[in-house]
Amino acid sequence: MQLTDRERRLASKGIPISKKLLKIIGKTNAEFKLIGEGDKVLVGLSGGKDSLALVHALKHVQRHAPFKFEFEACTIKYGMDGENYDFLSKHCEAYNIKHTVFETNIFDVSQDAIRENSSFCSYFSRMRRGALYSFAEEHGFNKVALGHHFDDTVESFFMNMFYNGTMRALAPIYKTNRGFHLIRPLIQVRERQLRDFALENKLQVIGDEACPAMLKDVKMPHARASTKEWLAGLEAENKDIFKMIRASFKHIHDDTFLDPARWDRDDIKEDV
Repeated sequence: MQLTDRERRLASKGIPISKKLLKIIGKTNAEFKLIGEGDKVLVGLSGGKDSLALVHALKHVQRHAPFKFEFEACTIKYGMDGENYDFLSKHCEAYNIKHTVFETNIFDVSQDAIRENSSFCSYFSRMRRGALYSFAEEHGFNKVALGHHFDDTVESFFMNMFYNGTMRALAPIYKTNRGFHLIRPLIQVRERQLRDFALENKLQVIGDEACPAMLKDVKMPHARASTKEWLAGLEAENKDIFKMIRASFKHIHDDTFLDPARWDRDDIKEDV
């Protein structure tokens, strides 16, 4: 597949990214120390708007940051009939982004491995993450980057609260059991900014149709869609709701919850 004149022009200097988006990503990297000198980062590239924005943002950072690091992209192939990522490989080649399609038998294994009434989406997500970790481990990466954005972590927070009875979000960085760190450079970026990035640059993106769960004759989970719709309703009523949620994620008062293990007992005084 030959590149168009427009694609050649963009490839020579990289896809344009808004200054606001780059500022958020740069601030997040500095705040949480996600990528630094000498890091070797593996990016999980599904081909969706989020992961595509991530590889291009890292390409920009790599060109302009005062430190040196390497990164590559990896797409997990489930082993389904008709699964084709050639266009994604061509895209990465055009922008000088090293890309590997890692072949697995996840789809075949799923036929017998998924328990009745289990979430197909959760299963494939875990298996995809495990395959990505295996590739990172085998090829000496010390960090794995995923394209989760701020909307993802807010949705996960409320889903965990409403459906699992826990208070948990998505960490910007944590150390995995395999010894390397998982990082989320887009964790403070809004989803609409990533959607705009893809639309403005006319990027071909992969959507939910590529998820193996879509091929299963099961009722798809509604929790995330319902939570997303609920949050959209809140934001329609209060345009600053996500700003307030972001602020609350950084101002947590442990001693006000019903978990004595999190209290500072020296501060507990009896009211008189």
